[in-house]
Amino acid sequence: MRIVTWNINSLRLRMPLLAQLCADTTPDMVCLQETKVPDALFPLDAVRALGFEHVVFRGMKGYNGVAILSRAPMQVLEDTPDWCSRGDCRHIAVRYGTGTQAIDVHDFYVPAGGDIPDPVENPKFAHKLAFVEEARRWFSARAMRRTVLVGDLNIAPLEQDVWSHRQLLKIVSHTPPETERLMAWQQTGFIDAMRHFVPPAEKLYTWWSYRNRDWSASNRGRRLDHVWVTPDLKDALRGMQVLRHARDWEKPSDHVPVILDIDA
Repeated sequence: MRIVTWNINSLRLRMPLLAQLCADTTPDMVCLQETKVPDALFPLDAVRALGFEHVVFRGMKGYNGVAILSRAPMQVLEDTPDWCSRGDCRHIAVRYGTGTQAIDVHDFYVPAGGDIPDPVENPKFAHKLAFVEEARRWFSARAMRRTVLVGDLNIAPLEQDVWSHRQLLKIVSHTPPETERLMAWQQTGFIDAMRHFVPPAEKLYTWWSYRNRDWSASNRGRRLDHVWVTPDLKDALRGMQVLRHARDWEKPSDHVPVILDIDA
């Protein structure tokens, strides 16, 4: 099974890039974040034309939004929370397959948190911390099995997940209040599947700012996109790729897709 996760930064704007991604990588499932499209306007016919007969989505006008596209049937998991009681379309979950071999897939888009890393001065940062803490509590109360969690978690937790650990310690996405909470969430029962393949001592990025004129030369990246799996799937992991070249596509997202290959 090949799963792709990607913050597409507007699905309707980047449908041609989604088509290119699917042609190049032939995924079985695509998990999207920041689709920026209300459900009534979701381009369902265009998505199905790519070979995904099974599609679930939660979206809203102008921002947020998540979607899961699958070639095989899947069942929406309905018992997920309305995170922070916001109704802001940041999570969707499905069960892929049946019986004991089924896999649960969670697709998340965590709040970015604004620019000021102070929950008192910045309500967006307070919301981000509350969201991650609520997610930690929710998952810690569950006995999970055969679960994959993917998405734009908007936090680069490790020193080598950012271009400069020292310079970004006070920059939202790498501050200790964020990284500590994200790691606590991960420790509710997940393995970092990306770092299973790329050692923590090596640089690993999935996002490069639009503000960098030559993003590749400056290489000031961050790993904001993640793939976690429960330990019972560790031996099923077969490969992982970060599609860095996608950052050079015409009118790209500032995030690049991440591929996970897993026996399922």
